[in-house]
Amino acid sequence: MTMRGTGAAAGVLALALAAAGCTTAARPGSVAPTVTSAPPTTTANSHGWSKQRFKRALSRQTGVTRTAKPTVLNGLVGAVFTRNADGDHFCTASVVDSAGLNLIVTAAHCVWDPKIGRRSDLVFVPGYRNGDTPSGVWPLLAVTVDDGWKDHADPDADVAFAVVQAQNGQQVQQVLGANKLGVNRGYQLPVRVTGYPGSSDVPITCANTTSEQSATQLRIDCPDYTGGTSGSPWVTDFDPATRTGTVVGVIGGYQEGGYSPNTSYSSYFGDRVQALYDRATG
Repeated sequence: MTMRGTGAAAGVLALALAAAGCTTAARPGSVAPTVTSAPPTTTANSHGWSKQRFKRALSRQTGVTRTAKPTVLNGLVGAVFTRNADGDHFCTASVVDSAGLNLIVTAAHCVWDPKIGRRSDLVFVPGYRNGDTPSGVWPLLAVTVDDGWKDHADPDADVAFAVVQAQNGQQVQQVLGANKLGVNRGYQLPVRVTGYPGSSDVPITCANTTSEQSATQLRIDCPDYTGGTSGSPWVTDFDPATRTGTVVGVIGGYQEGGYSPNTSYSSYFGDRVQALYDRATG
């Protein structure tokens, strides 16, 4: 049994319908029904789709994992490497909105080992794909993790924020934009999870609805989220105007993300995560 961060192991629907490159089929626009004296039935309308057929089609496509297309939303997600893009890729992170315009969020176990402290020489490579670094390489300067993680690897505190170094006079959020941070949003949310398996040079993505693993943990069922996907953001409330959303979780927490590649977990983003964010941005 291994955690999701390969280096550490060695040492939905509303969002999906709006997001480009999503795995869930879009719902057709409303069609004026044929007026009859009979009540609505399950018979297909003139376009050939009944309500039941829509439901069957949509239910088949949630929880499907596919290669993530190079969209604005997916471009906020990057692989975490040691040293540079030629180093070991072992986790995932994403840009989150901050006053300093320089913040990313990931799993605490990706950046801090309670036995040895902060992991050094880490870089964030947003939009990494097949060896290309289209949005640059951003070294991690400062890392903020909960004391519960530092002291005893508390799975309910497996979240970290990191400040990344400016490149060419610009902060990462100025270059890419950022997702908002969402706290106390509840346990059942339609989200998209995008991340980088350690064995792949392209990101994967999957949309589904979260559920409550416990009062302090979220769960999602999406296949093929193997080592390297720790820190992958769980994004809801996609905004078509900004092409961004709201992060309500990251793969981590229970079993450091999950022992099965088909089920992933996240520490619940509540008051504790808000306090951590305030420390990171204060």
